[in-house]
Amino acid sequence: MKFCLVCQHSFNEPHWTCPSCGAKPAQREGFNAFAPILAEQNDGFNPDTFKRYAAVEAGHFWFVGRNQLLRDRMLRHFPHARHILEIGCGTGFVLANTRRIYPDAELNGSDIFTQGLHFAQSRVPSATLFQMDACHIPFREEFDLIGAFDVLEHIDDDQAALNQIFAACQAGGGMVLTVPQHQWLWSATDDYAHHKRRYTRSELVTKVQQAGFKVEYVSSFVSLLLPLMLASRWLQKSAQADDQMDAGFKIGKLANKVLSAVMKLERRLLSLGITFPIGGSLLLIAQKGTH
Repeated sequence: MKFCLVCQHSFNEPHWTCPSCGAKPAQREGFNAFAPILAEQNDGFNPDTFKRYAAVEAGHFWFVGRNQLLRDRMLRHFPHARHILEIGCGTGFVLANTRRIYPDAELNGSDIFTQGLHFAQSRVPSATLFQMDACHIPFREEFDLIGAFDVLEHIDDDQAALNQIFAACQAGGGMVLTVPQHQWLWSATDDYAHHKRRYTRSELVTKVQQAGFKVEYVSSFVSLLLPLMLASRWLQKSAQADDQMDAGFKIGKLANKVLSAVMKLERRLLSLGITFPIGGSLLLIAQKGTH
């Protein structure tokens, strides 16, 4: 169901005009905007960064490896998802991956910045895209799968966002999350990405459970590359942040090929049921119980 953020009325209509109070979302650059003011208060983040990431994602070992891992897990835990929302879809790289996994699903993507939505629209023209604050989601019990991939760490009140995801999720549906792990990995990368935190496993699990979800699966990933990642961060200089792009995303072709092979091995181990206790990131699958 749609949910009016003004009068808190739920409704099933093909349009977005609330039948109770008449409110409807603003328009911003051709997209429905449910938090247009927030889109301008960007905490120092440069939306032009979307253009830089869009240029490297398709061939970069980390983005490609994460997509492959998400495909494995989505098909295992949510093989029949039909109504999907990705929160913080950015340039649409993961959203396009989701479309390949679920070619016939009703696919939705949101982001706080409309600049990213233009890239997502070109990659996934069949998706419904809109601007939104994850702490105020204009849906209730609407989606059988909600994804948030490296998004929670950007949100001040991540518990409020998780609570809203739970409210927007159908009974029997679920959620897929990825977040950066280990506060001791904090570096200039996190500063210029405007992260609020890196997570411990117990912290993420507790917050997801407090929202009402049942955790079905959790594992670290980017684990085999953790020593290299740690060394890179120790050597990192703040001057590398001048274009707000992690130096790890600007690597040579040979290094990228080698790192891709390591990520492929890690994905194989995860598919065999092995989980890792430490790593650069965490992957969590959770489900919402039936009434």
